[in-house]
Amino acid sequence: MPETIGTVEVPDTALIREATALVREAADDTLYDHSRRVFLWGSLKARARGLEVDPELAYVGGMFHDLGLTTKYRTPDQRFEIDGANAAKSFLRDHGRSEQEATDVWLAIALHTTPEVPLHLAPEVAVVTLGVETDVLGFDLDQISDADRVAVTAAHPRPDFKNRILEHFYNGMAYRPGTTFGTMNDDVLAYFDPGFRRGNFVDLIQNNAWPE
Repeated sequence: MPETIGTVEVPDTALIREATALVREAADDTLYDHSRRVFLWGSLKARARGLEVDPELAYVGGMFHDLGLTTKYRTPDQRFEIDGANAAKSFLRDHGRSEQEATDVWLAIALHTTPEVPLHLAPEVAVVTLGVETDVLGFDLDQISDADRVAVTAAHPRPDFKNRILEHFYNGMAYRPGTTFGTMNDDVLAYFDPGFRRGNFVDLIQNNAWPE
């Protein structure tokens, strides 16, 4: 039977159930509840913008977007966003979704920390960024009704979420600092580690192998 949280319906399908179980097993309460909220906020924001989004694809995008921060899915040398994107793509292929559908969700997750670009791509890409920007950055909260906000946060609470998600970001990236170059993620490393030194794009240009 479908689950309804506020005015969003979570479909009762095998894919949804298996995605939920996978993330529930890999993630702690902070990441699990955050991921569910990302799907819910994204669905509400997409609806407000008149975007037609496949709910199963939106669900996998939201649920898998931070899997690369977990010990089970993170890798030693690539961006955490790509870890989650790869897991989602493999999951969707295994569940009979098309290559294009799996690729759209891959893009949704891989680009969810890249401002603006996802909002110009397929709805299944945009919906994840809309959800992340709502839950982490508080963007456009006035576009969420009070009733939906209460229902979503009752189902998936946010105890000390700002500090806890920052700790998750740091713990998931501190051992692979080079992967944060060119992203907003290096802000997190700089916040927690005074000794962290950001990569510099100008230095890369001026000191590269070209002789001039």
